Amino acid sequence: MPEPSRLWGDRLTLAYDQRVISRDLGITIPDESFTVVVGPNACGKSTLLRALSRMLKPTSGAVHLDGQVIGSYPSKEVARRLGLLPQSSIAPDGITVADLVARGRYPHQKFLKQWSRSDEHIIADAMAATGVTDLAERMVDELSGGQRQRVWLAMVLAQQTPLLLLDEPTTFLDIAHQMDVLDLCAELHHDRGYTLVAVLHDLNHACRYATHLIAMKDGQVVAEGDPAEIITADLVEQVFGMPCTVIPDPVTGTPLVVPADRQGRIARRSDQTPAEDRRTA
Repeated sequence: MPEPSRLWGDRLTLAYDQRVISRDLGITIPDESFTVVVGPNACGKSTLLRALSRMLKPTSGAVHLDGQVIGSYPSKEVARRLGLLPQSSIAPDGITVADLVARGRYPHQKFLKQWSRSDEHIIADAMAATGVTDLAERMVDELSGGQRQRVWLAMVLAQQTPLLLLDEPTTFLDIAHQMDVLDLCAELHHDRGYTLVAVLHDLNHACRYATHLIAMKDGQVVAEGDPAEIITADLVEQVFGMPCTVIPDPVTGTPLVVPADRQGRIARRSDQTPAEDRRTA
């Protein structure tokens, strides 16, 4: 089991050029949690993940990893402590699945200690865990979107870091493979002690799998905690602007968000329209 890692951000201002996404943002990832970040499009979820992984340098504030500012580590050391699956990844032309997954072992290679039998076992385990063993000799650019996503996840697992950051890991996957990937994440968390941080769009998946949920809107954290404690109809409407009912999931007992029907959503939008606009419509 990997040693637990601690990750947090202090008073973060995150921006692209002059466009500020988040200001004075504080965030703490509980050790050995399966933390899921949710929120509407363009609310800052992926930007936060980029900052936590050192892909985006904060304009102010700092991200801390294992007690040090993350920018103080050499790049290879960060890659031994933290693995990132970005929202979209591009494989080199002509590379096989096995060769791409093997690149996950690069942070562990040293000048006098290159490839080992242990590396081979780790790669085989990562490919088996993500169901891509049979694709080992295929070219990555020949695969479907869902297959490629699982191959990239295998590469991140081969990196064997105690902390995994996954930006929309179920993108391009059909429902069965979405559940397979999330089940794998749950196994890494429950059985192997990994700390995971994932951005998900499906709120019900987030409620079912997360041990710690972070809801964001307009670059800020609106609520965080156990999904059973924070997910309410009022919160969903505040964050997503969607009227709904929250009931217990009949399988897991976790919160299940049921959107209002079309007429209910139309009526709600009408209620939110200023009276002057309704008169002139």
